[in-house]
Amino acid sequence: MASSLDPNTHRFVDLVAADHTPWYRKPNLTRLYIFLIPAAMGVEWTSGFDGSIMNGLQAVQTWDNYFHQPRGAILGIMNSIYSLGALSMMIFVPWVNDRYGRKASIVVGNIIMVLGAVLQTASVNLGMFLAARFMLGMGIPFALSGGSQLIGELAYQKERPSLTSAFNVSWYIGGIIAAGVTLGTFQIQSDWAWRIPSLLQLLPSGITLIFIWGLPESPRWLISQDRSEEAWEILVKYHGEGDPNSPIVRTEYAEMKATMALDLESKNRTWLELVSTQANLKRCALVAFIGVFSQWSGNGLVSYYLSRVLETVGIKNKRTQNKINLSLNCWNLITGMTASWLVTYTPRRTMYLVSVTGMLITFASWTGASASYAETGSSAAAGAVVGMIFLYYPFYNGAPLTYTYTIEVFPFSMRAKGTVVVQTFSRFASFFNQFVNPIGLENIGWKYYIVYTIWLAVEALVIFLCFPETKGKTLEDLAFLFEGDEKVAEQLKRVEMQKEADGRERAMVVA
Repeated sequence: MASSLDPNTHRFVDLVAADHTPWYRKPNLTRLYIFLIPAAMGVEWTSGFDGSIMNGLQAVQTWDNYFHQPRGAILGIMNSIYSLGALSMMIFVPWVNDRYGRKASIVVGNIIMVLGAVLQTASVNLGMFLAARFMLGMGIPFALSGGSQLIGELAYQKERPSLTSAFNVSWYIGGIIAAGVTLGTFQIQSDWAWRIPSLLQLLPSGITLIFIWGLPESPRWLISQDRSEEAWEILVKYHGEGDPNSPIVRTEYAEMKATMALDLESKNRTWLELVSTQANLKRCALVAFIGVFSQWSGNGLVSYYLSRVLETVGIKNKRTQNKINLSLNCWNLITGMTASWLVTYTPRRTMYLVSVTGMLITFASWTGASASYAETGSSAAAGAVVGMIFLYYPFYNGAPLTYTYTIEVFPFSMRAKGTVVVQTFSRFASFFNQFVNPIGLENIGWKYYIVYTIWLAVEALVIFLCFPETKGKTLEDLAFLFEGDEKVAEQLKRVEMQKEADGRERAMVVA
């Protein structure tokens, strides 16, 4: 697998490009991915399970009866309190990540979510159900932040973009499990029709908590804790297949160590650093847009209120609603994973612009079909709405870059805070969606869709004007994306010095 290129004259990204051995022919890297995928991506399975279970439960008659047919503001708060729970913990997430590591953050988040799932299963009234939803929300930001960073910082460069994008799309795996469970239990004539799905929210977190112990810690985090030897050993084992003389590992380690030293030496490690320079303000603005766009693109209507959307076009049969929910999650997983594979080959800006343009066209068509149904009651119009929902999602899933882009535009010193910024704006947008959407649907029906159609046009303009390209670069290449040529030149100088120092050290060991 080792490249024949000289690490002293070539950069890490060039050496990786010359490595043509696929990951599945590298035993150590394969083992890493076997544990990394369920341990880190399992976080998004939990998030997807929550989103889909709330869709499914609305189509479960015993749940609807037990909580006295929640609609409008009550239904809104039952969904949106999850985001409030997440927002309440945001300030603590970077501290856990930077002080105790990415793995610790994942473990803390999943333990909290396990407790929340138990509480939701045991709920005997609305207040208890809301408390459980709040607790589930408290755990998710720790898990999402740690999981996204662990994938980005452990994966080999060739697979990193696809894996961080697949992390985003893994939401649908949890969604499929929840949709399938609620479809299977909704006819049970007791409270267990909704308590069984609530209990099974333990499943994704349980999988994560089992597999996490087979993973090493992020080598970048270890370097930041003055544990460089451990970081070196991890890179040798998984990126060099046990070869300490691998040019790829030697160059990656030198670039990683030099870049992080330059990055960390000028940081005050407080929240103020996010707004301390023009470059950092640009980073924050970008991920704030990403967080809002991920929730305000019309997807929130279907993610949490599919049953109510289907009712607006006359589809009121509970079994039919659950079947559509399950089918849609399966379709989304297929289209999302396809897009994740394409991330390695497609410029980020291209993916974003194709995605938002397609969403704008399909959402406008969805709005038109809904208006037609409202006027005529036509079954053809109702079918067109369902068709537009399925056509909309390949475009929504066509840019699964929320965490890929966030991890790329933030250097290590601010990466944990960057994931919190994107989650904070995402959760605020989600809270607004979850609370306002059922009110809008109840009061003005299909006309509410016009708001999202206009907003999608705004998104397209912002992406075209503001989003930089990051494809084909390593995390170290992107560390000073907004700082200018002088900082990049200093970085390259430091990398060369680190290579020379590492070379002298190895020579002394051999001697």
